[in-house]
Amino acid sequence: MASIDISNVSKTYPGASAPSVSDINLSIRDGEFIVLVGPSGCGKSTLLRMVAGLEDITGGEVRIGDRLVNGVDPADRDIAMVFQNYALYPHMTVRENMAYGLKNRRTPPAEIATRVAEAARMLELGPYLDRKPRALSGGQRQRVAMGRAVVRQPAAFLFDEPLSNLDAKLRVSMRGEIRRLQKRLGTTSLYVTHDQLEAMTLADRLVVLNAGRIEQVGAPLDIYHTPASTFVASFIGSPAMNLIDAEIRGTRLHIGGADLPLGVNTAAQGQVTAGVRAEDLYLAADGLPFRIDFIEELGAQRLVHGHVEGQPLTLAVAPDVALSDAVHLAIRPGALHLFDTASGKRLPASGTGARPARATEEMAGATARPLL
Repeated sequence: MASIDISNVSKTYPGASAPSVSDINLSIRDGEFIVLVGPSGCGKSTLLRMVAGLEDITGGEVRIGDRLVNGVDPADRDIAMVFQNYALYPHMTVRENMAYGLKNRRTPPAEIATRVAEAARMLELGPYLDRKPRALSGGQRQRVAMGRAVVRQPAAFLFDEPLSNLDAKLRVSMRGEIRRLQKRLGTTSLYVTHDQLEAMTLADRLVVLNAGRIEQVGAPLDIYHTPASTFVASFIGSPAMNLIDAEIRGTRLHIGGADLPLGVNTAAQGQVTAGVRAEDLYLAADGLPFRIDFIEELGAQRLVHGHVEGQPLTLAVAPDVALSDAVHLAIRPGALHLFDTASGKRLPASGTGARPARATEEMAGATARPLL
């Protein structure tokens, strides 16, 4: 196991007008599970491939442990990769696929057998060791690919969207398997995905990338509750945070013709972008006039989509809440997020992003009716 240090790393492809990855600085602690998340084209896979040695680095340094690896071949970096395509040899059995890399490194046969047996036990592949890949399901093939990485006993695991080829139900179970395996082995891991739900459930820390740059680094819940920009607010969380054009006048927040108490301490005045999570809205006698467009029934909750003063908004409600076509909404105290309209960056505000206790919400007013 080893730490990974990425210092001022950039990548510009020949003929490109702008870098694909620009000035990335990231320190990954020994044994940490880091997830790189962002939309397609944000540079996350390029960054992972530079750590692996599959892409040349235009500028900066990558260290694995205390070793500078910029000029080191991928095979000599002491890392193991798991890709979205399983890359299994179809003519080999599961046992042979898992052992292949060790044989190439001239590992003694007895040690190979021990490592393969242990990996098969951890991944529940024992009954399939003598089968060919064509006789396995997609999830079993991905476990074989993981087993091939595990037997290497590398300093770090690198995962490049390993679950994107699986169906939704299988992705959920495989997420759990990957996380349990990483915790058990304690191996430093760098994981790439465009799926923010996958990122939230796997990571010790998230690295949110946008247009080749890091937007925010932090624990998943810290990023969820305190996004650093409108990009992060709209990307992390399902449903995405509601972002509404608003104006601060003194201690009041104006959204179109609606006037609300601000609920946070801030020096900002004038035009802002106001953010609020779907679960941080509740029914009130007056407040934001909300007209419902349609409802998503999800079983444990309902997502209600509509608009406020012509701007789209989504709220989450319990399945037994009765709603008319038009209602009024208020924002839970301390749950408002404020962003600069021009830059999209978070505005400093005491208490912003804090979710109050249910008792505090209910004390906010006798007319308030919490939705969840």
